[in-house]
Amino acid sequence: MDEQTPPARARIQLRGLRGLPLRFVVPNVVTLLALCAGLTAIKLAADKHFETAVLAIVVAAVLDGIDGRIARALKGSSRFGAELDSLADFIDFGVAPGLVLYFWSLHELGTLGWVAVLFFAIAAALRLARFNVMIDDPDRPAWMAKFFTGMPAPAGAIVVLLPLYLHLVFNLTVSTGLIVLEAVYVLGVALLMASRIPHYSGKSLGRVPREEFIFVLFVAAAALVLLAFFPMQMLIVLSLLYMSMIPASVRAYNTFAAQDAKAREASVPPA
Repeated sequence: MDEQTPPARARIQLRGLRGLPLRFVVPNVVTLLALCAGLTAIKLAADKHFETAVLAIVVAAVLDGIDGRIARALKGSSRFGAELDSLADFIDFGVAPGLVLYFWSLHELGTLGWVAVLFFAIAAALRLARFNVMIDDPDRPAWMAKFFTGMPAPAGAIVVLLPLYLHLVFNLTVSTGLIVLEAVYVLGVALLMASRIPHYSGKSLGRVPREEFIFVLFVAAAALVLLAFFPMQMLIVLSLLYMSMIPASVRAYNTFAAQDAKAREASVPPA
């Protein structure tokens, strides 16, 4: 008999489940939790709970930042996990922020507001696809790991919500003119994500020097406390700070590129 009986197939499946190490499961569970947070943000925005929706996207960004580190620490990285992470990132940082802004104010512009949301989601998808391709490039110089090409999707999701942070903190009147500016701003962030403008990569940070450990720990703790008690105000500061770092990222990238070009020229033997 060629085909296996149902009990035989069930035994094979159970053996496969028993043989799956927990270190492969944990990072994917964190990724799924991030996906749940992103989808919940859409639901909260549809119910007009915009501040809570913002916090849900922040939670998704935090979980996205730790799932890869957990996978590397547990040696549980897998192709399945990488694909799942990309799909979750598209929902969390490409779809959810755009819909939050659409439910808040962009719907007032009709088709124009929806087009801005579509462009943002498309830019996030292209950004994630390009990242997956570039990370597997064997010819990529080691120094390029210090930079992202284009604004990362999680950063784009946090930065694009800046108009909403400002409204929640300062109770700004949402006029048609401001909504048009918001749509232009969303398109600008989308262009930064799809562009090849380099951004600093937090993944490139090394170990903290022993003499600076206490200071770094204090700053991190203070930032977390401020984010917990003044979330919208801190998100405004972080968004503006991140965007102000883009010129410095470009200068640093160009410096590394020039040094790399000189090193390549020096390594070429004269004709």
